[in-house]
Parts: sequence; C-alpha cells; structure tokens
Amino acid sequence: MEKRRLYRSQQNRIIGGVCGGLSDYFGWDPTLVRVVFAMLVLAGGNGLLLYLLLWILTPLEPAGM
Repeated sequence: MEKRRLYRSQQNRIIGGVCGGLSDYFGWDPTLVRVVFAMLVLAGGNGLLLYLLLWILTPLEPAGM
C-alpha cells in the first residue's frame, strides 16, 4: 500500500499551491477548498494564518508527480 503525502501542488496552484495540494490529498474539488479558506478568512482571519502555516510547512510537490 502506497503512503500518501501532502504536497503543495505545482499544477493546480493560484498563490502557493496549498489548496491544490489539499484537494489532491483528500480527492476534493480545488474550488471547494478555496471557498472554505476564503470563508475562514472572512470569518475572523484564522484561515489566512492556517494558509500561511501550511504554505511554510508543506513541501512542494516533486517534479513529475
């Protein structure tokens, strides 16, 4: 069984690839993940902090994946 890893997406990115990486990892639509982050930002700003932390801590997807 292959171990899944969370990466920031290189193909499906708008800013840092965090939402694209999360959508690849969980098998969700990237637009849904972006809308959830936007709602979190508008609901108090915690979404922005979470996005920045994930951007810093999540490695970039290796080439060829």
